[in-house]
Amino acid sequence: MASLLKAVAAASGAVGLFSRLQTSPPKVKALSTSQSSHQVAGPVWNLGRLNHVAIAVPDLEKAKAFYENVLGAQVSEVVPVPEHGVSVVFVNLGNTKMELLHPLGNDSPIAGFLQRNKAGGMHHVCIEVDDINAAVMDLKEKKIRILSEDPKIGAHGKPVIFLHPKDCGGVLVELEQA
Repeated sequence: MASLLKAVAAASGAVGLFSRLQTSPPKVKALSTSQSSHQVAGPVWNLGRLNHVAIAVPDLEKAKAFYENVLGAQVSEVVPVPEHGVSVVFVNLGNTKMELLHPLGNDSPIAGFLQRNKAGGMHHVCIEVDDINAAVMDLKEKKIRILSEDPKIGAHGKPVIFLHPKDCGGVLVELEQA
């Protein structure tokens, strides 16, 4: 009899759980674009296209030769960017680019990355924005960590900022002025 009572209690508990799982989801009220445009707080800025995917490489000349000679890609010359502690090579892919990164000295953030990733690997993605200053102000208000106080000039000669990977789904994101 005790086992029968346990079975009934377990079944009724399962039925209760099942009925709670079957409740309908809450209704979401949609806002029209005319309503939401009046509710925008702070500066307005927009994301643009993917500018590049950056890959840290332990041997820049070897990586450059692979993309140029094996894959037949158009690649730039090596460009030192001392402000960011790197040398870069851009691989033109038509609709976007890849940026091959190599450290300029031991203090480079890429040197630390390569110590943890001996074979290299994807370092960051770069997305263009139409107003980098508005983006900085807005992201700071939203408590998104920016890795420098102000934009710096990047490898393309345009202002850039980097967003903390922990705030961006685990990916280091660079925003570049379009």
